[in-house]
Parts: sequence; C-alpha cells; structure tokens
Amino acid sequence: MVRKLIGAGLISAALLVTACNTIHGAGKDVSSAGNAVANAADNAK
Repeated sequence: MVRKLIGAGLISAALLVTACNTIHGAGKDVSSAGNAVANAADNAK
C-alpha cells in the first residue's frame, strides 16, 4: 500500500513538473508572437 502511494506521488510530481514547463514554454511562444505582431505594426506605420 505504501509503495503504491509513493509511486502515485512520484508520478503526480513528474506530471506537475512537465505541465509547468509546458505552460512556461507556451507563455514564451505567445509572448514571441505578440512581439512579432507589435513589430509588424510598427513597421507598417
């Protein structure tokens, strides 16, 4: 029973770390896209 709880805890921790990195990467992608749009708008002036 204890091994199952430890295993479930480790799997949960791994998923949380992975999700955190994915969200961080998505935030960078959105920021980069926003900067590209802003630069295009500035160049169009």
